Amino acid sequence: MQNTPRKHFAGKQRKKAKVEKSKSSGHDEVLLADINNLIKRNRSEDESNGDDAPHAIPEKFTEMDVKIAELSSTGDGLALSENGKYVYVVPFTVPGDLVRVKVVRHHEALSYSLTDFVKVIEPGPQRNDEGIKCKYFGECSGCQLQMMSYEDQLAHKRRIVEKAYANFSGLIPELVPTIGETFASPMQFGYRTKLTPHFENGGGRKAKKPDEEQEVKIPPIGFTYKNRRLDMDIEDCPLGTDIVRRGLTSERKRVAENIRSYQRGATLLMRESTTRVPKESTTTSNGEASKASPIVPTPGADTGDVIRIEHENYIEEKRCITDNNATMVEYVDDYIFSNKAGAFFQNNNSILSGFTDFIRSQAIPAGNDKDPRPIKYLLDAYSGSGLFTITLSPLFKSSLGVDVAGDSINSARENARANELPNTGFAAADAAVLFKDVPYPADQTLLVIDPPRKGCSDDFLRQMLDFKPRRVVYVSCNVHTQARDVAVMVQGDEKKNVRYEIESIRGFDFFPQTGHVEGVAILNRTEFPQVETAPEVDPTHTESA
Repeated sequence: MQNTPRKHFAGKQRKKAKVEKSKSSGHDEVLLADINNLIKRNRSEDESNGDDAPHAIPEKFTEMDVKIAELSSTGDGLALSENGKYVYVVPFTVPGDLVRVKVVRHHEALSYSLTDFVKVIEPGPQRNDEGIKCKYFGECSGCQLQMMSYEDQLAHKRRIVEKAYANFSGLIPELVPTIGETFASPMQFGYRTKLTPHFENGGGRKAKKPDEEQEVKIPPIGFTYKNRRLDMDIEDCPLGTDIVRRGLTSERKRVAENIRSYQRGATLLMRESTTRVPKESTTTSNGEASKASPIVPTPGADTGDVIRIEHENYIEEKRCITDNNATMVEYVDDYIFSNKAGAFFQNNNSILSGFTDFIRSQAIPAGNDKDPRPIKYLLDAYSGSGLFTITLSPLFKSSLGVDVAGDSINSARENARANELPNTGFAAADAAVLFKDVPYPADQTLLVIDPPRKGCSDDFLRQMLDFKPRRVVYVSCNVHTQARDVAVMVQGDEKKNVRYEIESIRGFDFFPQTGHVEGVAILNRTEFPQVETAPEVDPTHTESA
C-alpha cells in the first residue's frame, strides 16, 4: 500500500482494548469482523520476527493514498496499513483500487479508521465507473456498489452470505452447505417501489420581532451524506420506479411551496400503488371475464401523477401514495395485496415473482407424496400482510399466518378474501405464546419465518424448538442474524431431542447497487444421534471351542 500523507502524522500510539463478544450482528459488528479477519490473514513478517511497532495514526482530515485489499460485507473497501496491523475503511471502492482518501474518524482501539473517498488514482480490475447512473453516487449514503458490474455484485453478495455463516453462526464448516448462487433481480435500476427522503428544519418558526419578515430557505430534501450527519439534496433517485421518481419531483415541489407550514423537518413517503383496470369485452387466459381490482387505494392520498401500462386484458394504473395511513395495492403475479402505505412490504416488485416461486419450489420436500405423514399444513410466523401465507396457500390443505401486529393481520385477512383463499387464516398472537394455539401437527407442518433485521428472539427460538415443525423456511433481510439463529436451530435442544439440519442457503438480490442481500435457509427437523452402549459381558463366560 502506498501512503502519501497531506498532513503530518500525529504521534499517537494505537491503544489496545478488550472487545466483548456481542450477540448483535449490526453494521459495526459485521464491519469489525471483516477488519479483524483481514488483519489476521495479513500479519506482516516484521511481527512474526518480533517487531511489534504500532501503526502511526494520521491526524483527522489527512489526505492519503491507499490500495484496497478487499470489499467488506457492508459494501466498504478495506485498505491495510503498510505494516498490516491497521485498516482504513473506504466507501465506493473495489479491490485493487488505488485511491485518495480523507481520514474522518478514528477507532484506534479497534484498529481501523473511517475515510471519505476523494478520487481514484488507479482503478482496480473490477472497477466499472461506466455503470454509475446517479450523479450523487460517491457522496450519498444510499448506494455502495454502482461502480461494480452486476455480475460482480452478485458474486460479492454470495461471499457476504458465506462470511455471515463463517463469522456469526459458530458452526463448523461441515454443518453449513455450499452457498447457492445469488438470485438476481430482473431490474437493477428503477426497481424501488418505496422511497422515504427527509429534511431537517421547517420554515414555520416565529420571527424574532412581530413586524419582522422571516426569510425562509428550502432545506436539503433527500438522504444523508456518507460518513456525515448532514442531509444531501436529492432531486432524483434512479433506483426508484418511474412513478416513485415522478412522485419525488412532485413532493419536493409541494414541500418547497408549503415550507412555512412545517415547524420542524419531516420524513416524506413515496409508495407505488397499482390498480388493474379491465379492458371491455376481454377474457383472461382461462376464459373468465376480466375483473377489476377488488381493492381500491385510498382516493386523494397520492401526488396526482399516473402512469398507465397496457397489457392484453387490462391496463395497469400506477400512482404514488404519500399518506402513510392510506391503502396501497400491489400485485405479485395475479395475487393482489393491500397494505398501509407506510407499513412494511417488500420494495422490489420485479424480483417478487421469482422469489415467491422459489419459496414454493422449496416448501414441500422431495418424496412428500409418498410419505405416510406428508407435510400439508403451513404456519407463517411474522406473516405481516400475508405475502408467504397467500402465495404458498394453494400447496397446503390449510394455512395460518400469525403476527403480533394487529394492523398487519387486518390487511392479511383482507388480502385472503381478495384472493379468494378459503383455506387461509390469520391470527394476531402474543409473541410470548406464538405457537400455543397452532392447530396443526408439528410433523406435518412447514414453518415460514421472516423476522425483522434483529432476527428471532431467544424466546421465539425456544418456542419453535418446543413446537418442532418438520421443515423450516427462514427468510431474512439480515443474513448475519439469520446465521446466528440458524445455529441455534442446528444445535437444537438435546433434552427435547430436536435439532435441525441445513438443506440449503441462498442469497437474493432485493436491492441492487447496495451492499444488502436477503437470505433464504431451508432446514429439516432431525433427532440427536443415539449413543450406542456395548452390551455387558459376563467375565466368567467363555465360548466353547
